[in-house]
Amino acid sequence: MKATASSGQRERLVIVGNGMVGHHCVEQLVSRGALQQFEVRVFGEERQRAYDRVHLSEYFGGSCAETLALCEHDFYAASGVYLHLGEAVLQIDRERGEVVTAQGRYGYDQLVLATGSYPFVPPIEGSSGDARLVYRTLDDLDGIRAAAASARRGVVVGGGLLGLEAANALKSLGLEAHVVEFAPRLMPVQLDGEGGAALKAQIEALGVGVHLSRATQSISQGDAYRYRMNFDGGQYLETDLIVFSAGIRPQDALGRACGLDIAPRGGVVIDEHCRSSDPRIFAIGECASWNGSVFGLVAPGYSMARNLAALLCGEAPVPFSGADMSTKLKLLGVDVGSIGDAHGATPGARSYRFIDEANSAYRRLVVDASGKHVLGAVLVGDNSYYDTLLQYAQNGIALPADPAALILPQGGAAPALGADALPDSATICSCHNVSKGAVCAAVDSGCSDLAAVKGCTKAATGCGGCAALLKQVFEHELTARGVAVDKSLCEHFAYTRQELYAMVRVEGIRTFSELLARHGKGHTGCDICKPAVGNILASCWNQPIMDPALVPLQDTNDTFMANMQKNGTYSVVPRIPGGEITPDKLIVIGQVAKKYDLYTKITGGQRIDLFGVQLHELPLIWGELIEAGFETGHAYGKSTRTVKSCVGSTWCRYGVQDSVAMALRLEDRYKGLRSPHKLKFAVSGCTRECAEAQSKDIGVIATDKGWNLYVCGNGGMRPRHAELFATDLDDETLVRLIDRVLMFYIRTADKLQRTSVWRENLEGGLDYLKQVVIDDSLGLASELEAQMQHVVDQYQCEWANALNDPEKLKRFRTFVNDQRADPDVHFVREREQRRPAAPLHLIPTVEEAV
Repeated sequence: MKATASSGQRERLVIVGNGMVGHHCVEQLVSRGALQQFEVRVFGEERQRAYDRVHLSEYFGGSCAETLALCEHDFYAASGVYLHLGEAVLQIDRERGEVVTAQGRYGYDQLVLATGSYPFVPPIEGSSGDARLVYRTLDDLDGIRAAAASARRGVVVGGGLLGLEAANALKSLGLEAHVVEFAPRLMPVQLDGEGGAALKAQIEALGVGVHLSRATQSISQGDAYRYRMNFDGGQYLETDLIVFSAGIRPQDALGRACGLDIAPRGGVVIDEHCRSSDPRIFAIGECASWNGSVFGLVAPGYSMARNLAALLCGEAPVPFSGADMSTKLKLLGVDVGSIGDAHGATPGARSYRFIDEANSAYRRLVVDASGKHVLGAVLVGDNSYYDTLLQYAQNGIALPADPAALILPQGGAAPALGADALPDSATICSCHNVSKGAVCAAVDSGCSDLAAVKGCTKAATGCGGCAALLKQVFEHELTARGVAVDKSLCEHFAYTRQELYAMVRVEGIRTFSELLARHGKGHTGCDICKPAVGNILASCWNQPIMDPALVPLQDTNDTFMANMQKNGTYSVVPRIPGGEITPDKLIVIGQVAKKYDLYTKITGGQRIDLFGVQLHELPLIWGELIEAGFETGHAYGKSTRTVKSCVGSTWCRYGVQDSVAMALRLEDRYKGLRSPHKLKFAVSGCTRECAEAQSKDIGVIATDKGWNLYVCGNGGMRPRHAELFATDLDDETLVRLIDRVLMFYIRTADKLQRTSVWRENLEGGLDYLKQVVIDDSLGLASELEAQMQHVVDQYQCEWANALNDPEKLKRFRTFVNDQRADPDVHFVREREQRRPAAPLHLIPTVEEAV
């Protein structure tokens, strides 16, 4: 097999490793048009395509390999890249220019090693089976989950970043979690002594045991638990499983075996262009050693991948010159930040420290000998200072006269670092190397909202830590260009939805005409303001939307209280709370479907959708359904849709709470609640998460102590995992917090804004939302609860209301003067379960209306 491509043929480029860095390299090659020059072949040892290891702990919270995947399932094939999953490269034959797998030999002209790293497990006597688990891959996590099923206590060896992530995973599985660290403090690489102490205090307050300065000598059989970890000095700790997270080592075995230069501390030696000692072989990510250093963060690996892709495509690459190892983390819910020279090792460095022992918070600012520039920082307990300090450090911005003001509590006189103080070269997003200049260029190219800037630059789409800074820069740039972002609802109302909501609520306005007369312009309104105001009125007062004054405000679906389908018919979705239904009600649905010749489908929200209903049939069908005890499911409205549930402790042997009962309670409370966009809930009876609560606007997961509340997730075109909001809640507290979250969302969100987008744009993020909802920082808690209770008390089934009013029923006639159907209209039913001609993944699914 030839070592180089012959004239007219594409060069053969082989990438070994399908992790985050290897995948990013492929993305860069595809975006640069490299597939015209190269035949690209990628080998992944794991069965899954590239997934997000940064958020690996979410796997225990309900995420799966698919939700963690970094690309669509057909990305590689559609791009023309050959992907070999579950096919490990066993050998590199440099002489023949081939890689060898168990399935065969593949030639290369250029080879990229992106094999990452592997977890280091110290050679400890007795470490095997459940006493030798690691936390690195999805398969590893499956092993931990299986071991945890029969365990009460779990121990993580290693108190670094991954170790604390692993401890959080054990805790989420319901185990008593402990961390054992050889060093005298947690996260010894990133934190100093005081920072480590503050982190220890916060983690112990969460119920995780922390054991420092402990060296495990051996593992033997335990008495009360399965294993006993024997430490030096005669101390010991018993546990049922042990997860090792004591550091990583470069996965450089292939490079070693084929004779590449290897650094003394491991890693394939590379130059500033990621080239190894063999000019045809490159290495990127954690398997590579540059200038004697291996970089264990994703951002440096991405930088290497970008530089290499530019080089391979004949562009002028930016030489790799090391990486900023600053990190902004949330570990077990605790903010941790480390910037630059966090330990003050630079000669002449001086430090300012703020210590709050009462709240276990700590901040350290390291400055140079002149006192004019930031060298590093340590933050524990509050990362709101991180973005500002990072920009001071990265861009050499001169410090204010009193540098200590930068880390004092924000009630002090700390000078704000505005976006205008940042040079165009300032890095906004480290993961994707997006500078302020790139954000400015995106604005200049026409990106007029934050979502467009993210799509154009990929900023804030990696770890997400730069989201607040990106928003600040984006808004500043619009203002600097004299672009006024018009927040008016439309030409008739020079106010935002939030402002109009406040007017309606405070002034007791109950009609569109009254609001238009007081605060608007014109006489009729438009297709933008009328549905928005109709939604606001429904959210505030919950009057029947079919009342004569409200009907003109509704969109098509709400006008007829049914989802219009593409053939002009409608669908009917009766409410089935929590998916619980009696045999008699199932029979009624079947009888109605047969009587009116309707297509039926089980929806993703555990309900039954009836398709093909003609306009005049809607009252007839709903009359039969309501007589059988059903009520409207509001599938047509921007309102609460469903509360999905698993069977919970009533039936499941893993269930720890009655998830069905809670789902019924929540759906009964929030049914009919109108909001800026549709709302979906789910309740899972244990951490196995069968109801998929973490993909919902409101997700509830049972624990042995109560309920964990997750907020602001959703599926759809912009999937977003819900975030853990509060833990171990009793029933009443759970409902109170949901009341407050939903009503605060309804009050402050923009029109047609999902909870996920609202949360992304919320100033102060999740921490601010917690302050408002849990800590009642704005003094709104009782008001939000009262507003929700008013909506709940006003509920009535909209279809039952319409059926009792002959005037409202007139809307459902095909002809104004005749109740019969149009004899000239014939519908062709598509009832048969046909085999699709195209692959299944290309066939659109029928779900509730978006």
